Amino acid sequence: MYCLQAVIATESMLRELAGSITEACIVPLGQHLWLLPMTDALFDAVTVAGAPELDGFWKAPAGFDRLLTVCSETGPVAYVEAEYFGGAGTQSAQVWDAGKMVLGPLCLAEGEPWPTSGTPISQALRRLGAAKGNHVDEFDAVGLVRHRNTDDWLAM
Repeated sequence: MYCLQAVIATESMLRELAGSITEACIVPLGQHLWLLPMTDALFDAVTVAGAPELDGFWKAPAGFDRLLTVCSETGPVAYVEAEYFGGAGTQSAQVWDAGKMVLGPLCLAEGEPWPTSGTPISQALRRLGAAKGNHVDEFDAVGLVRHRNTDDWLAM
């Protein structure tokens, strides 16, 4: 099983985004990118009551797009989700940059073939500056294959 819900950006951007939220924990990926896991506590801390939810995501807090839009004024930021079990699953990704949405929402439903442009998360990582190099894709290149569950990232 693989389960991930997270914001991905540079360390400085995620530290600014996390601010004083004690429930936030950022962890390093590769290629100068960092990951902010969307834990239940972080979800509760940033949810805006009555605000719209992000289409295509199941654990993005209501109103989170506003926060990511503001955060993106200093550089690109992505919100990603993936859930796989026994090789089957789904992926979703969206990217904001310069105060606006620039990619997505991209969704890959269970059973759909991978697009030639790459999975939603790999496309988002590419927009953040990641390169696949000798790896299978950008997902692998930045090290998102290291852990099987969002909570595992917190153990780092």
